[in-house]
Amino acid sequence: MRFDERFLDEIKSRLRPSDVIGKTVKLRKQGREYVGLSPFTKEKTPSFYVNDDKGQFFDFSSGKTGDLITFLQETQRLSFTEAVEVLAAEAGVPLPAVDPRAVEVEKKRQGLSDWLELAAQWFEAELRRPAGRDARAYLEKRGLPETEWARFRLGFSPPGRTALKDYLVTKGARPAELVEAGLLIAPEEGGSPYDRFRDRIIFPIADQRGRVVSFGGRAMDPQARAKYLNGPETSVFHKGHNLYGLHEARKILAAAPAGEQPPLVVVEGYMDVIACLRAGVPAVAPMGTALGEDQMEILWRHHPEPTLSFDGDRAGRQAAARTMDRALPLLKPGKSFKFAIVEGGKDPDEVLREQGPAALKQQLSDTTAFADALFIRERDLEPLDTPERRAGFKARLRQAANAIADKDLQQAYRDALLEKYDALFAAVRAERPRDQRQGEGRRGPWNGQKGGKPWIEPSTPQGKAAAKRLAHAFEPVVAALAHYAVQDPAVLDDHLEETFTAGGFGNPELAKLTKEIIRLRLEAEHLDTGALQRHLASCGFSALLTDIDRAAATSGAPILKDDVSLDARRSQWSRGFAALARVAALDDAIGAAKGNLRGRSDMASLERLKGERDALKRAIRTGTIWTDDGS
Repeated sequence: MRFDERFLDEIKSRLRPSDVIGKTVKLRKQGREYVGLSPFTKEKTPSFYVNDDKGQFFDFSSGKTGDLITFLQETQRLSFTEAVEVLAAEAGVPLPAVDPRAVEVEKKRQGLSDWLELAAQWFEAELRRPAGRDARAYLEKRGLPETEWARFRLGFSPPGRTALKDYLVTKGARPAELVEAGLLIAPEEGGSPYDRFRDRIIFPIADQRGRVVSFGGRAMDPQARAKYLNGPETSVFHKGHNLYGLHEARKILAAAPAGEQPPLVVVEGYMDVIACLRAGVPAVAPMGTALGEDQMEILWRHHPEPTLSFDGDRAGRQAAARTMDRALPLLKPGKSFKFAIVEGGKDPDEVLREQGPAALKQQLSDTTAFADALFIRERDLEPLDTPERRAGFKARLRQAANAIADKDLQQAYRDALLEKYDALFAAVRAERPRDQRQGEGRRGPWNGQKGGKPWIEPSTPQGKAAAKRLAHAFEPVVAALAHYAVQDPAVLDDHLEETFTAGGFGNPELAKLTKEIIRLRLEAEHLDTGALQRHLASCGFSALLTDIDRAAATSGAPILKDDVSLDARRSQWSRGFAALARVAALDDAIGAAKGNLRGRSDMASLERLKGERDALKRAIRTGTIWTDDGS
């Protein structure tokens, strides 16, 4: 269901954020805000703020911010629609009338859902009947006892061609409906539809609310053409929009104590998901397809950094590589992935059976960051024993970083990857004799190496030293905006949410400083410049403030001139901040447009976006952004 802005504003106008949030977070009044312990992280000192006037919450420990809808999505794992429905009920606002055609579509979908649910119940019953004897023995052999079958609604489809069809028809179903639900197959040459799943262990596939939308089946016959068979795309089931096990995984995530965030693991198969869930690890799996963009967004809605655990074989490495390439353009601050590979070439199901839940949890917690895994993948594609190959390696790193649409993260990745590149060859030159330097780079899981520790990039003293040599470098306009915010913190009042989410005026190196300024601004009715500067210095920001001041001095920004009035400076600051935010938005739009070019009109739209962005960048660079006619 879609909601217009007026409807959402009506709900928000009737609810005070502190009242709604206060039901789950103990809040106390402090200055203009309410403050309490973060519901997202484990902390002893309150850093979670609620501002009723702005209708926002700010969580400094996790970096999350948003409105009431966002709060419910983050804390209760609700979708946008679900969160709006909950708030509408609390505010006493009736949901908007639905298009009659949409009602008819929903009625049809509900009918199919009813048949899917009845089929799930029939499959469950068949598993316990005489026909399911071999299936029961198989599950017991796989270490999945009968006490666990009901939790995952496991079932069995007998070998007959029309067993399920005959049962559902007696309940009033029409064969055409069952074909549309994906339960039957209609022969292309004509003839009567027959059961899609036959002689298979059944794994019901549920949506986020736990409603059955399709099924997966494992063949009992070892000679079957397909070992695993998934239901087809239907009006209620889209493979790219669903993840097996998500409903159960959400329960574990929601039950986690306040301040704790269990990992959310993506594995390859139904039994692996079940193994993880039985061990208390929230886990999901795509269904016979590579992890898609929509599925990534679903994962990020529930966890900022899900863990991808692929098998260590060739197919698993290829799946990991495809996921990396698909994820790169979508990465943003607070949206990434980690990687884990269970030891010994086993899958999670085998680890649980052979070593127990503690071992499985430990192995899945041993992760590698996305940037590190990406570096290792590119490093291990070929030997790095010639200048040409090393240059090719460096070019691949740059190309991978350039695929990231978020410009700040793109730059951060480029810097990190090239720093690792420099550290790698510095270590080779310094630590290896010449006769041992040949073939450098032919190691790790990407080229099929067995044994050892996959994915992990060994740290070196040279690498650590290189990290310490990173110098702060700021665009003059960014530095000017940050410098003025320290001098006049009240200028942030109308831009708290934007500044908070921008991660330090769009520069990640300023994120911690910016959040500390906002935190103090939220706490204090009055915050003078001297007190703010002393506090920031006591927090270890002295060197950073010096870097900002030096860069700001080269900006020529009028907001730093003494002969400009306070109102004019604040107005110009807002204009400059809006310009940087607009550039970031245009960069995102351009990145999305590049991946969706289908014709001349799309190309024309892309060129318009580029033109606007480039003009805005010129205005920022030349300083005309500070004037009305330059923006």
